[in-house]
Amino acid sequence: MTKIAGLLLLAGAAFLPAALAAEQVEGVLMDQACASDGLKDGQKGAISHTRDCALMEPCVKSGYGIVTADGKYLKFDDTGNQKALALLKASKKADSLFMKVTGSVSGDHISVEAIELE
Repeated sequence: MTKIAGLLLLAGAAFLPAALAAEQVEGVLMDQACASDGLKDGQKGAISHTRDCALMEPCVKSGYGIVTADGKYLKFDDTGNQKALALLKASKKADSLFMKVTGSVSGDHISVEAIELE
């Protein structure tokens, strides 16, 4: 193998862990301000959370996240908050804001690459 080919292989391998770290998470969109109350019943409580509430100023300022089927709440990064807000504004759904989020999960945070509202 030539030196150039070896360097290209190493450079490509450096990006591999980041690409593999992305995963798809499914759940319900919920703002952080309402998450503590809404999570008392796990995802069941989040399903009844409304789009109108999530668009209220305190809720928008608090940021967003996803409530998974096992009742876990993953907070979005700034990119995810912007994407979630845009989806909420464009959506006509009143509640049951099910979504798929692609990103890298670390603890109780997710670095969002893509969001799809179902």
